[in-house]
Amino acid sequence: MNCPFCRHDDSRVIDSRPTEEGTAIRRRRECTQCGSRFSTQETSILAIIKRSGATEPFSRDKVINGVRKACQGRPVNDDDLALLAQRVEETLRATGQAEIEAQEVGLAILAPLRELDEVAYLRYASVYRNFSSLDDFEGEIALLRAAPSVQKDNSPMKNSLQNI
Repeated sequence: MNCPFCRHDDSRVIDSRPTEEGTAIRRRRECTQCGSRFSTQETSILAIIKRSGATEPFSRDKVINGVRKACQGRPVNDDDLALLAQRVEETLRATGQAEIEAQEVGLAILAPLRELDEVAYLRYASVYRNFSSLDDFEGEIALLRAAPSVQKDNSPMKNSLQNI
């Protein structure tokens, strides 16, 4: 690590602490030449490989914006969406891979979205899985009925698909 004061290319770590819920490390360093102290922050980068082959860093905001469209008009608040995006990121990081296909991001969204709101899940899945007929919707609804998700007790979504 280069010293920001004298530009010397060697420093020693004095202290390391996890920050941002353990997703980053803050290090206190001392330059071995001039003795100045400075801080650095290290984070691991999770890269998403798009269908075009281009890569970009993972963005919770992109997950939230994509899911927000499916949740439009549903009883889902911003905190729920932020938690969903966090769960998606944790799922992707747990794979141990530095680069993830965009397709995997979409798959990682489906399970927590189903728990959050089954109607929003159905909307998202219909676009993500390219539903092309009523049979596709009926098949997915049958799967939802066969294996109901665990939802919050205070959610008005409880048993929402029973009347369809």
